[in-house]
Amino acid sequence: MDIREILEMHKNGNMELAEALSHLTKRGIEEMGFAHLDTDRLHRTGLPEMIYSSGKTTEQVRLIAERMYHKGMDILATRANEEIFEAVKSVVPDARYNPLAKTIVYKHKEELSGKGYIAVISAGTSDLPVAEEAVETARFLNNKVEPIYDVGVAGIHRLFNKWEVIRNARVIIVVAGMEGALASVVGGLVDKPVIGVPTSIGYGANFQGLSALLSMLNSCAAGVSVVNIDNGFGAACQASLINKL
Repeated sequence: MDIREILEMHKNGNMELAEALSHLTKRGIEEMGFAHLDTDRLHRTGLPEMIYSSGKTTEQVRLIAERMYHKGMDILATRANEEIFEAVKSVVPDARYNPLAKTIVYKHKEELSGKGYIAVISAGTSDLPVAEEAVETARFLNNKVEPIYDVGVAGIHRLFNKWEVIRNARVIIVVAGMEGALASVVGGLVDKPVIGVPTSIGYGANFQGLSALLSMLNSCAAGVSVVNIDNGFGAACQASLINKL
């Protein structure tokens, strides 16, 4: 029940005050012992409850996904392995797995609600796992997505081959490792928000993505914001909120 239904039932004498207060206090919280499922997050924040699988047991992810499925919620699990997928599929038969992105997705209905499309650009093929996580997340959040892969600064002419798609996007996610220069290049050429995602791809002095992170944070291109290392999920969430403004 939503708040209006609860208040109407109390107003009409069909629900005692104590019961109404109990519903309001517990609204949006599904007690699971090891977790509290936030069923009201979509209405509160514009982003639904999603599952971060890393650090959870296979059984915990399976139980959360099963509860979400029976509550009529769409399901996105990130950082999931094949074992977790098989467990989730046993209770959510139509769940789909992307082994590159390590995401599990189930949607009751496919729909688009963004005002434009999100371009997801990766500098190199090695950055694809993070880029694919961003793509899967953005699509899960009902956005049209245009992936543009392997167009980094080592061969910058490849970027301009896709320029019409890039410049017409409403939001642009740039995924890059090594020195992370691609975010600044794109940011200096477009009039759209650019979200940089540094990846941990690179040789020793890359410091597992720290060099790309610092380069993006120090970008001289105005309008470039940056999320955490390898955080394609976070970039897609931010891009989705912007696309739906």
